[in-house]
Amino acid sequence: MEIKIRHQGVDHKAEAQVIKDTLWVHFNGRTFAVDAQPQSRRRKKAGAGASSDTVLAPMPGKVTKILVNVGQEITKGQAVLVMEAMKMEYTLKAEIAGKIAQIECKTGDQVVLGKTMVKIEPAKA
Repeated sequence: MEIKIRHQGVDHKAEAQVIKDTLWVHFNGRTFAVDAQPQSRRRKKAGAGASSDTVLAPMPGKVTKILVNVGQEITKGQAVLVMEAMKMEYTLKAEIAGKIAQIECKTGDQVVLGKTMVKIEPAKA
């Protein structure tokens, strides 16, 4: 979505998107992340242990390394891929333990904000 922001007293247009309770704003070649979750819901989520079975692109960028293979068992917090955005390298990690079900990108791909990169089949409890 397009939003209007004020920077140094001047109004500008910026691109923004909400992904998993985070507002991502792209402005002037930079990306900013803001917690978009209401304060009351934030407390509930912390105790609930909610997590995701997908790894999404947190911003537009280029996939530089894929660190896992389909069928591979992974642990919570394990690095699954590396991407480059704004001349910085970002390591994306799994939020849950499980098995890699799908890899929906390849090294060299340019990806958009919010693109599903990896799907994880949750570990059996």
